[in-house]
Amino acid sequence: MITIETKRARTFLSDEEYNLAAGVINDSSEQLDKRTGKGTEWLGWQDILREPNDALLENMESIGTEIHKTADVFIVCGIGGSYLGARAVIEALSPEFADRGPEIIYTGHHISGRYLQRLIAYLDKPKADGSPKQVYLNVISKSGTTMETAIAFRILRKWMHDRYSEDAVSRIFCTTSKDGGALNKIIRAHGYRKFILPDDVGGRFSVLTPVGLLPIAAAGIDVKSLFYGAVACYRKLEEDRGNLLDYVSTRFALYKNGYAIDLIASFEPALVSMGGWLQQLYGESEGKNGQGLFPAVAQYSTDLHSLGQMVQDGKRNIMETFLHIQRPETSLTLSAESKDYDGLNYLSGKTMEEVNEKAFQGTVQAHGEGGVPVFIARIDEQNAECIGHAIYYFELATAIFVYSLGENPFDQPGVEAYKKAMFRLLGKEE
Repeated sequence: MITIETKRARTFLSDEEYNLAAGVINDSSEQLDKRTGKGTEWLGWQDILREPNDALLENMESIGTEIHKTADVFIVCGIGGSYLGARAVIEALSPEFADRGPEIIYTGHHISGRYLQRLIAYLDKPKADGSPKQVYLNVISKSGTTMETAIAFRILRKWMHDRYSEDAVSRIFCTTSKDGGALNKIIRAHGYRKFILPDDVGGRFSVLTPVGLLPIAAAGIDVKSLFYGAVACYRKLEEDRGNLLDYVSTRFALYKNGYAIDLIASFEPALVSMGGWLQQLYGESEGKNGQGLFPAVAQYSTDLHSLGQMVQDGKRNIMETFLHIQRPETSLTLSAESKDYDGLNYLSGKTMEEVNEKAFQGTVQAHGEGGVPVFIARIDEQNAECIGHAIYYFELATAIFVYSLGENPFDQPGVEAYKKAMFRLLGKEE
């Protein structure tokens, strides 16, 4: 379903450097399995795959189908892991120009009043036939007090009640912790439908819980195939982690050799948000006590015309991880023209995917020759099962890598620093 090719990156290492890293990585893998490392109370992302909850999946599918048939707009209100995983899957698997199913809109991940004001104006605007939009809202927050999400939810909740009156309650879904937190108080006060984020699953590892499954199901995606793709990966990697450990060992050795940036790139625009999910998964897990690779995201070939020069000829502290679909689904073919003004007739008979593949291969070759260690994450197909497989693969790789740094993969103490400064400037009482 997914394998990561390391041979090009491996050429930048000596056997001694690789073997030293591999020893550390193998110890970290064992530490994770024996649950002797830091943050073992946060390993629920493995447990949900060890013992799948089919009743939950049925519920997500049922409610998602209800929303998909009824809604014109489905709003996902959350920040960080509360929306990035869902967005990654939805954009990877949904038709770009679909004429049915709800429009998925994301909010609560910034504090732009302009955006919220214009969102409300858009929701107020009738459809082309003059009828009002049918809007549903899903807020995702473990605490209910994360400012970006809480502000957006307060404003949109009011709009929903003003528009739908008592019917608003059936259109608002809340995903939060089992007990405690401000969002649970709001749920009890209004009677909104509630879904639980397990206490032992952190936000950036939560895409296969109701945090991600409800929005993904509402978008019309088969959540059972997604989830069981991850289950298949879990079971496979319990038996054989050879490819994964090779990837993590090579990445760790490069990091120890001074590489500072991991550029996550793809030639498929639908996978850019998958890069965004990985950016948080890597960055928030690794970036502690002056350690970790800085994860950046690029969309090729677009960004070859902006970042390409830096990647090719800039400071040699960059490694590159390509997300690559092995069997693309399209077959758009180029044809010849009688007047070859643009000089493209040499491509006649070739599909767009053939051209894109050669652009990918040429970039891999050029960047490697330019001094960039390249990894290729080869995903068999762009479908729910393969994306689920990839989700667990990267989650496990992240946990093992961070244990090798001697850090807790599952906390994010640095995130609180900006909040404390912001609250102080806003005059919030301690």
